[in-house]
Amino acid sequence: MDMFITLLHYTQQLKERETHDEASGGGGGRRAMWPQEGRRDKQRGLRRVEEIGGASGRQGRQHSFGKEGNKLTNTNQTAGALIENAWIGKDGDMCSAMLSCRNIHITNSKLQLEKPESSVGRILEPPLDEVVAAHLRCLWAMANKDPVEACRCQMILVTAFIKILQQQKDENWCLPVMYTVCLDVRLHAIKADKILSTKEHKNKKETLEKAAECLMSCFRICAADNRSSEEFTKRWGMLMLVNQMFKVYFRINKLHLCKPLIRAIEAFPMKHMFSLSQLVTYRYYVGRKAMFDCDYKSADTYLTFAFEKCHKTCLKNKRMILMYLVPVKMMRGYMPSKRVLEKYDLMQFWEVVEAVKQGNLQAFNATMEKHETFFVSYGLFLILERLKVNTYRSLFKTVCQMMKTHQIPIQVLLQALQVMGVSDIDLDETQCIVANLIYEGKIKGYISHQHQKLVVSKQNAFPILSSV
Repeated sequence: MDMFITLLHYTQQLKERETHDEASGGGGGRRAMWPQEGRRDKQRGLRRVEEIGGASGRQGRQHSFGKEGNKLTNTNQTAGALIENAWIGKDGDMCSAMLSCRNIHITNSKLQLEKPESSVGRILEPPLDEVVAAHLRCLWAMANKDPVEACRCQMILVTAFIKILQQQKDENWCLPVMYTVCLDVRLHAIKADKILSTKEHKNKKETLEKAAECLMSCFRICAADNRSSEEFTKRWGMLMLVNQMFKVYFRINKLHLCKPLIRAIEAFPMKHMFSLSQLVTYRYYVGRKAMFDCDYKSADTYLTFAFEKCHKTCLKNKRMILMYLVPVKMMRGYMPSKRVLEKYDLMQFWEVVEAVKQGNLQAFNATMEKHETFFVSYGLFLILERLKVNTYRSLFKTVCQMMKTHQIPIQVLLQALQVMGVSDIDLDETQCIVANLIYEGKIKGYISHQHQKLVVSKQNAFPILSSV
C-alpha cells in the first residue's frame, strides 16, 4: 500500500510540474474527455490495487519505487500487479507514471533488467508485456549510461504501444500514456544523437528522424479517429504530438514537414478546446515557421498570441518567444522599447533598433558583426539582415526631409550612402535600392531616369511600415 501511495503522490507532483514546464504558457486546460464508463473502471482498478497493497502490507512488506532504505521484496510481481490493475482499471495517469522515464521508480535497481522478457511474460499478458519489458530494459540502459540503447528500447516500447492504440475503439483513456512515451522517445533520441555525433556517424540526426516516424505513426491513428464521439475521440491527442514533431523538425531543419501537420490542426473544428499550454507551444512554432517563410503578418499574429498567453512566471519561455517576435515586429515597423529588452535580457537587439530608426548603415553593420554569433545561434541573422532595407528607407526619409522637396537627385542619395560607410556602390546600385523600396510600397513615388531624380508623393511619401 505504501508503494501505491508513494507513486500516486509523486504522479500528482509530476503532472503539476509538467503542466507548468510544458507551458510555454502555463495556464488553463481543457476539460477531461474521459469516458464515464472508463472512470468507473478506473475506480474499480484503484480498489483492486489498494487490496493488493493492503494484503502486501499485512504480510509485513514496505513498497516503494526507488526510495532509499525501503526493502522491496518481489518487486517485479508487485510492479506488475500495479500496472496490470491500472491498465484494467483504465487509469491512464497511473499507467503513464509507471511507463515514464522521468518518474522516481527509474532509480530502483531491481527494475533495471537487461533481459526482462521472461520475468514480465510470467506476470503480464500480451501485448502489455512487450511494452513493460521494453521499459524495464530502457531503465537498465539508462542506469548503464547507454542513451543509444535506451532510445532503441523506447522506440520498441512506442511501436508496441501503437499496436495497442490501434486496437482500442471508441475510447481515449490511454492518451496520457501516449503523451509520456512519445515525449520520452524524443528526449532519448536527442541524447542518442549527441553520442552518435561524437563518433564517425554519417547522419547525425538519424535517431531523431526515426523518433519522428514513431510520433507520426501515433499521429495518424489519432487523426484517423474521426468517427468516435467528441468525448471518446483520440483526436484530442493530435496537438501534443504535433508540438513534439515541431520540436524534432525544427531541430533537424526540415520545416517543410510542418505544413501537413498545421493543416490537420487548423481543420480540426474543436481546436480552440485544446489546453492553453499546448496552444501556446503550437502557435510559437507556427509563428516561427511563418517568419522563416517571410509571412510577417501571420508570424506577428501567432507569436503575439503565444507571448501574451504565456504564463507570467515562465520568463524563460516568454524570452524565447520574444526572441523571434522582436525581429518580426521590427520588420513590420514596430520598434521594441528598451525597457522590454532589458527585462528579458535581449539588449543585443537594442543597437539594431537604434541603427534602423536612425538610418545609420554603419552602426547597423557594426552591430550585426558584433552580435553575429548570438543571432546565428538562434537562426536570426538572415532575418535581421533584411532590416537593412528598412535602414535604407530611414536614411532616404531623412535626406528627403532635409532637402524639403519632393524631387531628390539620385546623386544625393548616393552621397548619403557613402557618408554612412557604403563605399562599394555606384549610381546604378543606388537606383536599384530605391526601385526595390518603391516596389515594396515603402516609398510612394517613381524614378525619373531622364533627370536622374527620385520623385516622391507630396502626401505620405513614406507610409508607415505596418500598413505596407
